[in-house]
Amino acid sequence: MAEIIRMPRLSDTMEEGNIVGWLKSVGDQVEPGDVLAEVETDKATMELESFLSGTLLYIGQKEGSVPVDGIIAIIGEKGEDYEDQLKEAQASGGPSSEKEEVKEEPTAPAPADSAPPAKSQPSPPPSAPASNGGRVKASPLAKSMASDAGLNIESISGTGEGGRIIKKDVEDFIASGGAKATSAAGSSAPMISLENDVQYGDIPVTQMRKVIARRLGESKFTAPHFYLTVEINMDAAIAARVDLKKNDIRVSFNDFVVKASAMALKKHPSINSSWHGDKITVHPHVNIGVAVAVPDGLLVPVINNADQKSMTYINQEVRTLAGKAKEKKLQPAEMSGNTFTISNLGMFGIEEFTAIINAPDSCILAVGSIVQKPIVKDGQIVIGNIMKVTLSCDHRTVDGASGALFLQTLRGMLENPVRMLV
Repeated sequence: MAEIIRMPRLSDTMEEGNIVGWLKSVGDQVEPGDVLAEVETDKATMELESFLSGTLLYIGQKEGSVPVDGIIAIIGEKGEDYEDQLKEAQASGGPSSEKEEVKEEPTAPAPADSAPPAKSQPSPPPSAPASNGGRVKASPLAKSMASDAGLNIESISGTGEGGRIIKKDVEDFIASGGAKATSAAGSSAPMISLENDVQYGDIPVTQMRKVIARRLGESKFTAPHFYLTVEINMDAAIAARVDLKKNDIRVSFNDFVVKASAMALKKHPSINSSWHGDKITVHPHVNIGVAVAVPDGLLVPVINNADQKSMTYINQEVRTLAGKAKEKKLQPAEMSGNTFTISNLGMFGIEEFTAIINAPDSCILAVGSIVQKPIVKDGQIVIGNIMKVTLSCDHRTVDGASGALFLQTLRGMLENPVRMLV
């Protein structure tokens, strides 16, 4: 019996997926593990793999948005009649796509993006990158991976249908020691930096940007925000970091903030909470989301049980997750379950800012840069290293006094970092 393939929920906030391209055509034989299509979610572009073997009988929508659980494909035996099963599934009330469908023809179908080849014109060999009118044929994910790695996409051989360059081709090219595209003279697709990649006019909104707009809009205009700012003397933290570095222990100031926040949350559990309308959930675990900037917006990988981890472990985990975020390789589980969020713009020279709460958290901590300024210490004016942090609070769950006490504890941890080692 034919099996209906539905749009999976690839992240905890995903409501729809945007199909950016199919790597299989109607009539193709598929096996478990074969990549059927590439789907853009609110957080990343991911490959949709088949868990079944059989023939791809039906494609519900070639490109565009499909709601979670919407019907996107059917796999079964070659020539199997699936029409009644499809109508029954669509009539069951579940989400489904009513847009373009591609049915199997009596003859072997041509690839969806090309005309049927003449008998005297064999398809391009896999060893040569396919092109269409001077443009290299490659999946969006492969293009993104090549761009992130600084590779010239034209130098990569495609093994996909019709010579299409897919994710595996880029990975194999990198693994084989392929040279970066340091010079793209004469290339039809030169590598350009993000700073120079300016687009004017109307720009299509990605799934990630849609969800960012929706969720932050809901947070800002639903949760009553208020803000608390404190200055923290980072002299002791700077000294501690220097001592750690002498012993080949490398941690960043952000790691100090993550660890101090985690320990402060254990002492002030009301900050580590979520609003659910008729109840407030106080979380037993401290899972801290760390905002990471990517070209399409922001991703928030999560450090689970951060209060139980050392700063060196936090450093390694943040580095790993941030790298995966920039390569769009984060898995849904690595971006779920946050109970508190930290947004750090200090590395950009921002001294102070306010952040919008990352629902369902009750608070988000905005971290500024460390600035040298005159301070009074023991009755004397001296130069101190000051960092400003601002706590954005949801007034439905957190009161001013609760937020202030949390910041007092946080400041105490950072100004006396030895307390984080006890």
